Amino acid sequence: MERKLYPLKFEPILKQRIWGGEKLHSVLNKNTGAAKDIGESWELSGVPGDVSVVSNGFLKGNSLNELLEIYMSELVGDKVFEKYGTEFPLLIKFIDANDVLSIQVHPDDELARKRHNSFGKTEMWYVMQADQGARLISGFKKDTSKEEYLKALKEKRLEDLLASHEVSPGDVFFIPAGRVHAIGKGILLAEIQQTSDVTYRIYDFDRRDAKGNARELHTELALDAIDFSGGDNYKTVYDVRPNDVNRIVESPYFVTSLIYLEGHELQKDFYNLDSFIILMCVEGNAEITYYGNQREPISMGETVLIPAELKEFTIKSEGKCKLLEVHMPDVENKN
Repeated sequence: MERKLYPLKFEPILKQRIWGGEKLHSVLNKNTGAAKDIGESWELSGVPGDVSVVSNGFLKGNSLNELLEIYMSELVGDKVFEKYGTEFPLLIKFIDANDVLSIQVHPDDELARKRHNSFGKTEMWYVMQADQGARLISGFKKDTSKEEYLKALKEKRLEDLLASHEVSPGDVFFIPAGRVHAIGKGILLAEIQQTSDVTYRIYDFDRRDAKGNARELHTELALDAIDFSGGDNYKTVYDVRPNDVNRIVESPYFVTSLIYLEGHELQKDFYNLDSFIILMCVEGNAEITYYGNQREPISMGETVLIPAELKEFTIKSEGKCKLLEVHMPDVENKN
């Protein structure tokens, strides 16, 4: 009997960061060992050198790349495989900022392809937990000239030009390539982004690493990547209806919704979608039922990849549960 694809979990790829903390362990139950500065858990990655490995079921021990080579469109969908081949198009992370991250920007597809033979990096953040008064940076307060920007950067007052936002759990920020941004101290969030590890660091608050060295800045590279337009409405507004699927972000790179359950069972039918589904549990826990009576639990801090060929499943929670549901765009049948 042929063994079918099923909801896949992967070993977290943990990253030590100068700004990392302990919440990935204390809040999300990641096995971080003795390390006190784990800043990122890469949940689903096809980035060379950091490719995710399956942790459950008969495919345990196989890498995401191996699955793509074997299962191809059965895993990711026909159109997704046509476009991306054996490159998985999204990188999924949880991030714990125990200190402020550098102020940075990411290039778009065109610039990243030209300079780095890479995809660009458009991303989004979903705030899971935030300490009192925690803030993040997204975008310029107003339209800014290159000259104003360079002067402020030289005088170490770049923050004066940037929009700072106090955050609470459930807040969402969409960060298109070109938007200057920084996650602030005391924030735990889920990040969904294009598969790219290209970041231009603009300002790092004169920080030094353990050896006393300043981290590299990319002032010149960043100039061509930055969108200097300004505004004040950078936070994403969305509905939060219980026991329903609430659309948050629709972009050319990913579509994200919030599934909010309060002791409810939700039937999912994806016959009109030619894409894989990613579920990130950002609160509570639930159970995924598929192929009749097979079950896979998912708890806060866990991520599950639903293969494209698995078109029907049920998500059930006993209590309050929130899941981010992510899939690829432009493949949904609108008819």
